[in-house]
Amino acid sequence: MRRRILELLADGEMTSGAVCAVIQEEFRISQPAVSQHLKVLRDNGFATVRPEGARRLYAVNAEPLHDIDVWLDRFRRFWTPHLDALATELARGRRERRLRATDDKSDPAKS
Repeated sequence: MRRRILELLADGEMTSGAVCAVIQEEFRISQPAVSQHLKVLRDNGFATVRPEGARRLYAVNAEPLHDIDVWLDRFRRFWTPHLDALATELARGRRERRLRATDDKSDPAKS
């Protein structure tokens, strides 16, 4: 759930009410429970909050996420080749579909 909150905040600042509305809809939890998750993210440095009148605007704090990215860099070698292979297979499939579509259009018997 906290990951989902960070995903929402990654698109830009959101009011606590807007975050609560989405999370309540998706996870069926109470507003106080969502507020507690926001507090945990804020207290641990993953989110920032700033008052704007009566509203509270939350945003992602990128610094700890950068630290995680640096830490994860040691492990990328485990999944990068698999993702590269997947990208190759997807490209091959698109190319084959494109070639079949071209062949179908040029063959009057298939029209």
